[in-house]
Amino acid sequence: MKAQALADQLVENPADDEYQPLSTYFSDEKVNAVEVISEDTNAWKMFFDGAMNAKGVGIGAILISPTGQHYPAIARLRFFYTNNTTEYEACIMGMNMAIDQDVEELLIMGYSDLIIRQAQGEWKTRDVKLIPYRQHVENLSKRFKSIEFRYIPWFHNELADALATLASMLPYPGNVHIDPL
Repeated sequence: MKAQALADQLVENPADDEYQPLSTYFSDEKVNAVEVISEDTNAWKMFFDGAMNAKGVGIGAILISPTGQHYPAIARLRFFYTNNTTEYEACIMGMNMAIDQDVEELLIMGYSDLIIRQAQGEWKTRDVKLIPYRQHVENLSKRFKSIEFRYIPWFHNELADALATLASMLPYPGNVHIDPL
């Protein structure tokens, strides 16, 4: 049946001299590229992630110093959320950690293509719910001497993912929470 539908489509729409192949943009075309991050830099690294499951919503971030010290943080969210707002919350939590540590140079890495591309200014923020998050990230970015946002594949973000999942599954600790923007 599928083969017949394809054959019918090709017969009804023959290619002529004006035919142009469809130009498709794949947002993660760099996923297969491996990029080595220089270790002889004073930049701190930050990984972030959000997780949602039947037990709740959690966020995780890890701040890594130039000397290799890891500073993990988790939080459980208790307000209306989407995948993207959860990711933004995790990124903001990590950026606030870096500010608290007086970090001047920060490399932020995450596998949320939307958040990374919006933070880089490549994509516009059209969702009304995400505009305050994007603006907050932009305002926090001004507090660093240098800041870079970089998209990474999921398997390079396992620790932040594990922290976010753990946060989503832990019992809610009472009055400890992050207020929504």
